[in-house]
Amino acid sequence: MIDLQVRHESGDIVARSPGVHWEQLAGLDPAEFPLLVGVCPFADTVFNAFQRPMLLAELDRLDADRSGPWVDAVRDMCRIAEEVSHRYVWFVGD
Repeated sequence: MIDLQVRHESGDIVARSPGVHWEQLAGLDPAEFPLLVGVCPFADTVFNAFQRPMLLAELDRLDADRSGPWVDAVRDMCRIAEEVSHRYVWFVGD
């Protein structure tokens, strides 16, 4: 499981949520989903304010069989990150 967090640039964790099972991201087309393909199950992946709209657009393009509660969780984390500047969405790998 890759957990989700919103962190301020100071490192403070603002929000957290269970995230995505790695299998839901496996096999995505890198040309169509360059950000989601870059999420690593064994390390942390961070999205900044510039990348968040692109991440949300990739979520919109996912097939229904890859979607699920994790997509809503990512959207919630992006919304929380957008509330205040200098916040980042973290996918926290093992």
